[in-house]
This record gives sequence, structure tokens and C-alpha cells, in this order.
Amino acid sequence: AKNINFSNTVLNVMLGFLLFATAFKVDVRKLKREMRPVIVLSTLGVLLSTAAFGLLFYYIAGFFDIKLPLIYCFLFGALVSPTDPVAVAAIIKGSKLPQHLSTIISGESLFNDGIGLVLFVTILEITHAGIEIIDLGNAALLFVQEVFGGIALGGITGYLAFRLMRSIIDFQTIVLVSVALVMGNSVIASILHLSIPIAAVTAGLFAGGRSINHDDKQHSHQALESFWELIDEMLNTVLFVMIGLQMINFPFINLYWRTGLIAIVVLLAARWISIVLPLTFLRRSLNVNYGNINILTWAGVRGGISIALALSLPLEAKYKTLIISATFFIVIFSIIVQGLTLNKLIRYLYQKKEE
Repeated sequence: AKNINFSNTVLNVMLGFLLFATAFKVDVRKLKREMRPVIVLSTLGVLLSTAAFGLLFYYIAGFFDIKLPLIYCFLFGALVSPTDPVAVAAIIKGSKLPQHLSTIISGESLFNDGIGLVLFVTILEITHAGIEIIDLGNAALLFVQEVFGGIALGGITGYLAFRLMRSIIDFQTIVLVSVALVMGNSVIASILHLSIPIAAVTAGLFAGGRSINHDDKQHSHQALESFWELIDEMLNTVLFVMIGLQMINFPFINLYWRTGLIAIVVLLAARWISIVLPLTFLRRSLNVNYGNINILTWAGVRGGISIALALSLPLEAKYKTLIISATFFIVIFSIIVQGLTLNKLIRYLYQKKEE
């Protein structure tokens, strides 16, 4: 029951607020300039990463006598492929990343959660019903409905909220409108079976970065940004405390250690593949060069969303525990090792370039 509560709280309540708060602060003009790589990495990149992880993990783990059916390997790939906007924002804040790379990584982390979540649910349906019973056409239609429906919902409600906030002078009322926007989007999206994360991100981009009232424009907007920054910091803290509490009683036996270490290596390889392939075939249209692949790979950190998805798995106990334990290892490695060494990697790569 504890696991279900954690997952529901993160995926259905906190995620909408976290993504809206992060999207609200995004400079839309900078994001527009890097929109092509952001869209490619957050859509095609997630699909490629999921496929590459599933295949690599199935064969490499199998070589070490860790037996996980191929469809569950793809499911595992779907829940660890999206980068985490909370963890990414925390790491980018203190990094010396070039501005365009910082925009690409943070933009990708905002959008790929929604894509990853829809992909995860689709593969989960296949694991329950079997690939023969599932109508792949319907599954693809559901995928498109969730993604584009989420964009439409977030865009419409975000724009309406923006127009409403511009006509209001009272700061408290403006805050209430923005909170109602997030909560209302979550409710409508769940009723219409649309993607809550994508609706939250789109609404945040439409509502943020714009004038609220001509006279009090600067003051109101800064105050609203400060409010959402506070919400962001508070929810981040709560999320990582919840992750810590989930890990306290977790049995880290030898099998889980081996699985976790294999999963870390496989995920880094899958992440690298998901960046290299689009760059190779779409190099002319993407504003990213091959020299930045290692930085993009290392900066793709995972966090609470992957753990929430893993904990929400209604699978046989054996597979579920194995996947959860490996996900914990990935998140710990991601936040501590990748997060703390990103600046060193940037310095090393850019010094090499200068030489």
C-alpha cells in the first residue's frame, strides 16, 4: 500500500506541479531556438532509448544468468529512459554548461516525461494482455491522443489563464489562478485520458514568461515566479525525502547489486545511442554537434519519476522487486556520480577542444 501511495502521489499530484513550476521559469525564446533537438530527443530519443535498453539489457543480463522476459526489459527501459526535470534542474543550476546545451537538456527533460509515461503505460498493457491480444493500431492511437491531447489542453488552458492573469491586479488572485490551472488540467486530463505531464508543461510555457498587468507587470511576474520557485523547492525536498524513506527497508541482496550495475552501464549505452542515431540522420536540421554527445549523455540524469513508475508496477513480485532495485541503483548513480562529475567532464572536454 505504501508503494501505491508513493506512486500515486508523485505521478498524479506532484508531477503536474513540478513540471508546471519548471516550465513556468523557462525562457520561451531560448527554447524556440533549440526546439528541433528538444522535440527529437524527447520523442524519438525516448523511443530509441527504450528499444536499445530493452534489447541490450535482455542479452547482457541473460549472459550473467539474470532472467527477465524481453517485454519486461522494454518496460524497464520505458521507465528509466526519460530524464528527470527535477534532478536535471538541480544539476544544471550549478553547472558550467554552455547556454544552448543547458536549454536542450532542460527542455528535453520537461517533454520526455510525458512521452515516457505514455510509452510505459502502453507497454504495461501489452505485458498484461499479451502482444497477440493488443491491437497495436489502437495502442498507437492512444499514444497520439495522450500526447497531442495533452498539448492541446495545456495550450488552451495556459493561454486562457495568461489572458485572465493579465487583467488581474491583485497578486493573491493571480497565484490562485495559476494553482487552479495546474489542478484543473490534472483533473481534465485524467478524465479525458490525456497526458497530465505534457498538459502541465504546455500550460507552464504558455502562462510563464509573459506580462501579467501593464502597471504592475514586473512586480507581479517576479512575485509569481518566486511563488512557483518556492513550490518547486518544497516539492523537490519532499520527493527526495520520500525516495529515501522508500529505500530504508529495501533488501539489497547480491542479485540486485549485479542487476543494478548492469542496468547503469546499459542505460548509459542506450542514452548514447538515442542521441547518436538522430544526430547521424538529422544532423543538418539539428543544432547539436558530435562533440556534445558525451555531455548530453552524462547530463541525462534520472530521479523520482523513474522510481515512482517502478513502484507502480503491478507485476509478479520477482520481476517487480528486481526492476525497483535496479531503478534505485540507476537513480543513486545518476544523481550522485553523474551530478557531481558533470562539471569535471565539461571542463575536461572543453580544455581538450582548446588544446
